Amino acid sequence: MATKTKRKASVADRVYAALKDDILEFRLTPGDKFSEGDLGAQLNASRTPVREALYRLQREGYVDVLFRSGWQVKPFDFQQVEELYDLRITLERAAMHKICALPEEPAAVRTLAAIWNPDHPSERAIGSTLRALDESFHCDLVAAAGNREMTRIHREITDRLRIIRHLDFTQDARIGATYSEHAQILKALRAGQASEAADQLTAHIRASQKAVRKISMERITEATEPLKSG
Repeated sequence: MATKTKRKASVADRVYAALKDDILEFRLTPGDKFSEGDLGAQLNASRTPVREALYRLQREGYVDVLFRSGWQVKPFDFQQVEELYDLRITLERAAMHKICALPEEPAAVRTLAAIWNPDHPSERAIGSTLRALDESFHCDLVAAAGNREMTRIHREITDRLRIIRHLDFTQDARIGATYSEHAQILKALRAGQASEAADQLTAHIRASQKAVRKISMERITEATEPLKSG
């Protein structure tokens, strides 16, 4: 019985990973619809692990279940994305001021400074590791401010923006810029320059926002163009 349960979990993990990769790489584009049966046939999996994988992706905000008509890759609501970025900036700016007002520098800030000031460019992270580090940078800074509700709300925003922020690291220029900008933000923060750190953070997030907006539109256009021409 335990072996059977483990096997189901393994298949569900495989389906989850494959479908998530298709979404993040825009092989499945926002708004695409599909059924559990089609997905199971494509990935050679039974309905139970397919459903488990889909519910996991739904919790993470990647797909929606449609009443009596299968599943859908969550469409981009660009107005909502803009509003979430605005709220994220408000929270992270407030965190800069709170950190600078603390009697001692949080250990998290020292750890981040070590990560984002590598001794050599060859030590820079890439791919999924960089995406995870970038997310941790912002979340750890907000958490370091010491406000649990602020941290919770910021984490929820981060979860909802994850799919679009993934696109920020598909270009080499943005990878280098991320390291440079994070280092400058931390330098100002560690010097107690709250307003400077907040302004640099805002500029950094806006640059990322502009980049992912442009890339997301290009990806959607590229993915749907064959359908239009066909």
